Amino acid sequence: MNIQQNVLRIQHRIEAACQQAGRASNTVRLLAVSKTKSVAEISTAFEAGQSAFGENYVQEGVDKIQYFQAQGLQLEWHFIGPLQSNKTRLVAEHFDWMQTLERAKIADRLNEQRPADKAPLNVLIQINISDEETKSGISPHEMLNLAKHIENLPHLRLRGLMAIPAPTENIAEQESEFKKMAALFEQLKQAFPAQPIDTLSMGMTDDMPSAIKCGSTMVRIGTAIFGARDYAQK
Repeated sequence: MNIQQNVLRIQHRIEAACQQAGRASNTVRLLAVSKTKSVAEISTAFEAGQSAFGENYVQEGVDKIQYFQAQGLQLEWHFIGPLQSNKTRLVAEHFDWMQTLERAKIADRLNEQRPADKAPLNVLIQINISDEETKSGISPHEMLNLAKHIENLPHLRLRGLMAIPAPTENIAEQESEFKKMAALFEQLKQAFPAQPIDTLSMGMTDDMPSAIKCGSTMVRIGTAIFGARDYAQK
């Protein structure tokens, strides 16, 4: 497993997908999903030029953040898992981004618990675009109400939307879901012109080209960079 080569390979795939979609390659960011991966593996990806990492488990993520801070290294940390009320303080105090916001109560707690000496926490609203009962996220028609609530919280910055569509190998189905997200993203930008809304986080290893074709600005890639995850080590 050569993590540095994998990072470069994914970056080339992003560039190719952008070229095919008629987009500039710098309009799509790579988020390396590093849950269950060691600080040594993250360091290797960082050495390959990868600076943004996504964590699903709060305490595991905080441990890694503190490790790299102790090394004097500035990585960008995104929380991308479901967040319980009793864990909001850790996310507010340590992470740079929170991608899975779906409740006003969680937004309020993150806003209250964000340290005054830190920049506002960047947040994305998670949309359950495939209407899956087991999937986190709000329905599209709830988006504007939650966004309006976030707009009034001074320690949060609404940056856009995030989604995990139902997995399918059907390209047309992939693009259909991603186009719905792109339309919601445009609606959000028009409704809140004063907010720095610039991020549409969608697309993983298997559906990345479709996501980029439909307007994704951030793809979340884990296994294709770090290899299979060993959850027994979490």
